[in-house]
Amino acid sequence: MIDLSPEMVCLLMLGGLIVAVLSGFPIAMPIGTVALVVGYLAFGGSVFDIIYSQAFSFLHSYVLLALPLFVFMGVVLEYSGIADKMYDALFLLLSGLRGGLAIITVLLGTLLAACVGVITASVTVLTSLALPAMIRRGYDKSLASGAICAGGSLGILIPPSVMLVIYGPMARISVGKLFMAAMFPGLLLSALYVSYIIIRCLIQPKLAPTIPVEERAVPVIYKIRLLFTALIPPMLIILSVLGTIFLGIAPPTEAAAVGAFAALVLTAVYRRLNWITFKNILLRALNISCMAMLIGAMSVAFTGVFLRAGAGEVVQRVVLAAPFGRWGAFAIVMFIYFILGFFIEWIGIFFIMVPILAPLAPMLGFDPLWFGMMICVNLQMSFLTPPYAFAIFVLRGVAPPELGVTTADIIRGVIPYIILIVVALMLCIVFPQIILWLPAQMIK
Repeated sequence: MIDLSPEMVCLLMLGGLIVAVLSGFPIAMPIGTVALVVGYLAFGGSVFDIIYSQAFSFLHSYVLLALPLFVFMGVVLEYSGIADKMYDALFLLLSGLRGGLAIITVLLGTLLAACVGVITASVTVLTSLALPAMIRRGYDKSLASGAICAGGSLGILIPPSVMLVIYGPMARISVGKLFMAAMFPGLLLSALYVSYIIIRCLIQPKLAPTIPVEERAVPVIYKIRLLFTALIPPMLIILSVLGTIFLGIAPPTEAAAVGAFAALVLTAVYRRLNWITFKNILLRALNISCMAMLIGAMSVAFTGVFLRAGAGEVVQRVVLAAPFGRWGAFAIVMFIYFILGFFIEWIGIFFIMVPILAPLAPMLGFDPLWFGMMICVNLQMSFLTPPYAFAIFVLRGVAPPELGVTTADIIRGVIPYIILIVVALMLCIVFPQIILWLPAQMIK
């Protein structure tokens, strides 16, 4: 046991975390190792009690039961074939527009986000469906890749979002209110993405050739019928989850169970559910949920050691001492999350930083709900900014090699969307009711 000052603990833990994460090991291992080593130096054998109590408390949180349920729902819908039907319907409706396939990709990503809530599933489905369709019709590879990464990343913001399920208990904010608060920012990002594609394709028409008329020449009645049959089932699932929360019928945990059951029924109706598929769904959902729970347990252990040593107060003092008052402090908080997004998975960022920085919201005079949602929108950039850039590497791994899409193509494609996320953040600063209006309408 060594007498370490709070400043030294802060430096050792945050610096050690960045170095350990860059080692390439699964993120739970570096986080837990840093907590154990620095905690042992600072507290001796009592660090084991700190780590155990923090992890035990986290893993027994009732609200976090919604996490595996929403993951299960998302995986079920990934296997249901619902995305194929929605893509076919949107293709017939919008493919005649310049850049129509890229627009369809973003819109489908938005719809999937409201059903799935897991970024891996959204980006994987969009890559499988949309990337070959765009590349083989002469679309620019960067334009196609950017639309998939940006549209797929909406799955972690638009509810039911696993990100919001985790943020709520950490910041002591109602998950139901977070779900409602995320609706308009998510739709705002979707609208900005679609607007960018339209404008870009009008300026540079060679990037997105129009689809021949014969490929979409079907009767209007058929288009309408296909659109309704493709969109009504996912709308019912969305209402079964968000509607019960908004109307005050059920909290998020019970609503997650309703959504999971509805997804299973839909998959059975589409005749995609059998014992082999069900086994694969359970294994995949278990894998994702266990990974998230392990990262969470190690992260709250890290935070427990960090706060017990007084290092959290060091960070808070630095932020509160920022120039330009509360907006300067807010800018520093946003910058911290942005930089961490380059290196650490969002789950780890949340569990480590939210207990330290979330209490600053009332101190700075900000609405905690608005403050938290700004962080969640900010972290949309973490999926698009290398070296971590989860969406980029999912697309790169799923994309068929014969399409010739390179990592450089994908990075060029996502840069405009990173700028658009910054624009969305600015709009939410100028017009905070984008975030706050809908939660205020909830039936308690």
